[in-house]
Amino acid sequence: MSEKNHLVNKKSEVDLKKVDDTMDRISEDRFDDILSNFEQFKEYLANKVEVGEKLGLSEERLAQAAEKVADYLAYKEEPKNREEKLLQELWLVGEKEHRHALAHMLVRMVLKEDK
Repeated sequence: MSEKNHLVNKKSEVDLKKVDDTMDRISEDRFDDILSNFEQFKEYLANKVEVGEKLGLSEERLAQAAEKVADYLAYKEEPKNREEKLLQELWLVGEKEHRHALAHMLVRMVLKEDK
């Protein structure tokens, strides 16, 4: 796969416009695994945040990426459990600044658990 298909390029720059394409490439079985329970979802998010940190991404950039992923999930995926349903409902009623704050909280949640 060429670099143009990746969310992060060789300079560790994130192209947030590619989040949907990246998410669309995840197989349905993999999505089911990730979203099967909230602990699986948090583990997946923690792994992606860790990769972002290693690439030198700031918390703000991580939150921006989390915001794009959350937007994708809220509109394209059915929640698989109560926690995901709550996150979806909060996301859908929130305005832009609320969603951004929630994305920051999700990033911080998995960063805190990782330490």
